[in-house]
Amino acid sequence: MLKVGEKAPDFCLPDDQGKPVCLKDFLGKWVILYFYPKDNTPGCTTEAKEFSELVHEFEKLNAVIMGISKDSVESHKKFRERHQLKVILLSDVERKVIEAYGAWQLKKRFGKESYGVVRCTYIIDPHGKVAHIWKSVRAKGHAAKVLEKLKELTG
Repeated sequence: MLKVGEKAPDFCLPDDQGKPVCLKDFLGKWVILYFYPKDNTPGCTTEAKEFSELVHEFEKLNAVIMGISKDSVESHKKFRERHQLKVILLSDVERKVIEAYGAWQLKKRFGKESYGVVRCTYIIDPHGKVAHIWKSVRAKGHAAKVLEKLKELTG
C-alpha cells in the first residue's frame, strides 16, 4: 500500500461508457479514489450511493470522486443506471491499478482465505500526491468521513 506524501501512480482506465479516464487529467483537483469489491453488492452499493449523495459537497471543495473495481464497463454502466450514481466508475479488469494501490490483498471470509479487492480509499491532492489513506473501510458512513477529512485538508 502507498504512503501519505508519495506520488499517486498515474493510470488510465475506461469509465462506464468505455471512455478512458486518466488520473493526470485531474491535476489541480482533489481526487477521492476508492476501491471496492463488486458492483451491486450491499456494501458497495451503500458506499457508491453515499458518495453520490454528497458529490455536490465534494465538488464545492474542488474534488472529484472515482470508484474502481475489477468489474467490466458494462457492469459499471448497469450499476450506475440502477442506482442513479453520480460518481465516476472505472473498470480495472486486469487489476493493474488495484494492485498498484495495494487494494488486492489476501482476505479471510468464513474461515476461508482468498485474494480480492479490499475496500480502501485514497485522497490525492491537487499536485498528485497521496494526502490521506483509509486502509480498511466500512461502507456505511464512509463517504461522510471522507468529506470531513477533505474539509480538514482544504482548511
